[in-house]
Amino acid sequence: MPDSTKPNDYETILALRPPGPRSLPFSPDEYRDRLRGAFLTRAAGCVLGAPVEQWTLEKMEALAIHNGDDFPPTDYWSALPKPDELRYGVSPMSAYSRDGMDGVPVDDDVVYTVLGLLVAEEHGVNFTTRSVGEAWLKYLPHACTAEEIALNNLRKGVSAERAAEIDNPYDEWIGADIRSDPWGYLAPGEPERAARMAYRDAFLSHRGEGIYGAMFFSAAIAAAFAMDNVTDALRVGLTEIPDKCELSDALRWALHIAPKVADFREARALIDERYPGMSQVHTVNNAAATVFGLALGGDDPARVIGETVAIGLDNDCTAATAGSLVGAVLGDRLPAKWTASFHDKVYSYLIDAPEFAISDLLARFERLALGDQS
Repeated sequence: MPDSTKPNDYETILALRPPGPRSLPFSPDEYRDRLRGAFLTRAAGCVLGAPVEQWTLEKMEALAIHNGDDFPPTDYWSALPKPDELRYGVSPMSAYSRDGMDGVPVDDDVVYTVLGLLVAEEHGVNFTTRSVGEAWLKYLPHACTAEEIALNNLRKGVSAERAAEIDNPYDEWIGADIRSDPWGYLAPGEPERAARMAYRDAFLSHRGEGIYGAMFFSAAIAAAFAMDNVTDALRVGLTEIPDKCELSDALRWALHIAPKVADFREARALIDERYPGMSQVHTVNNAAATVFGLALGGDDPARVIGETVAIGLDNDCTAATAGSLVGAVLGDRLPAKWTASFHDKVYSYLIDAPEFAISDLLARFERLALGDQS
């Protein structure tokens, strides 16, 4: 049953928000560079974190020592266990390593960014939750946790509006907020509109804090396109979710203490102390990890993703989101060593869409974001 203390209907969520700017002065001339920075740094963070997703700090550090790699990482892993093992049935584990990479290897974090673009292209930027459900049935062969539950419910004929509510113990996990980036990309400088799109997407599979996480990060990314620092963008994101919810409390706590956190070990210890027993893929603790990673990395996008991965938890997701945020603020500042092996391509497990050109994806986001939004 839905938790009555955590409203899921859009109008109630709006009524519980604190005051906020809702939209911000934005320079379209800067959008292309900032979008490229957001997308590439997101992809790099995802690729760095994917092979060590949810590993303990000790296990990650042991791999770094074995390889002779830095930890926190300052480049992709030089070698990985089980190099021939396929992720999502597409990319071998070796494709996530420094020398084995040829394109952005497959991962759901990046796939959902692409899928969000397809939803907006095929159904318009005023798409509905039902539109998202139709796109999932068309493009997704499989999914995980809350997304898998919702996809299976859709296939059984359950409506998109109820797909998240049947047999779904994962509805506050991180899945909806890893899907939030395209909405920020499509609404630069308009956090309220980005959060509205994120809500319609998230409602298909999530409830409560799961919805709020998607709305928060999409709003923060949208704000980042109009900001000169990440902290201000995060604070704008907070104005698009209920003022009194577990996620808002976690984010305010993390933002308050982040400047005093010495390193990734202290960041993780603080999170574990505050949220003992919480799933490693919950929205709330991972949001705090993202804030800490951004603070530790500062204006260095490579350090942002390295520190965020080192904190652990669902660290491909958090590093990808942190990458979007710092990239949208700073633009294309990630050193070339992180992106040279992308070779302008992204691999996908979407049905009948196994590969995309990065340049084409960015041009398509730009057309939608800077075109007629009426």
